[in-house]
Amino acid sequence: MIRFTKVSKHYPTGTTPALDDVNFHVARGEFVFMTGHSGAGKSSILKLMYGDERPSSGDVRVSGFHIGTLTRDEVPRLRRRLGIVFQDFSLLEDRTAAENIAFALEVTGSRVDMIPARVTKVLAQVGLLAKAEAFPRELSGGEQQRVSIARALVNDPPILLADEPTGNLDERATRGVYQLLLDINAQGTVVVMATHNLDLVRFGGQRTLELRDGKLVFDSGVDVGDDA
Repeated sequence: MIRFTKVSKHYPTGTTPALDDVNFHVARGEFVFMTGHSGAGKSSILKLMYGDERPSSGDVRVSGFHIGTLTRDEVPRLRRRLGIVFQDFSLLEDRTAAENIAFALEVTGSRVDMIPARVTKVLAQVGLLAKAEAFPRELSGGEQQRVSIARALVNDPPILLADEPTGNLDERATRGVYQLLLDINAQGTVVVMATHNLDLVRFGGQRTLELRDGKLVFDSGVDVGDDA
């Protein structure tokens, strides 16, 4: 599903590479934690995965797309196969939970008559059907993150990328969001979660990739089979 082969990334303003000869493979059905200090390279890896950046060298493949040669027309096609969740929720404040989710379908050209049913389905999946008409300001932080996860799932992507999704949440909400991501993964969606929360990583026992100064220094799943 995701493969990095000898990937390096240099930014014009950087004196050292953001990524240096990174190699790993995420197979179908996996849940992977990505850890490391700020500036270790986690965000660069995620940006490469969703086509916001290109590798300086090496090969990045995500769900059948070659990121290094991705054309402008292919970017939206790639992103329709990805769900992306950020730390800051990124919800539209003047739209309800249901409208925030529907917006993700509207911008991808979904049939208008199919949108309500799909929104209802994902709201139920994240346990927020009763909050469909609530605005973000009326929701807790954990509930807002669940809305953002529902929005990421509404196009049924095979891969979910989560960039510090629990960074703004208390411990209880963190556990709830983590359990939701586990449930999503159990239904077949690949989940890649970048996090600073080492307690969550230790508690979860999932495969872990650790980055340090742009290098992949630890991969607990090096013996995972190749079935992409």
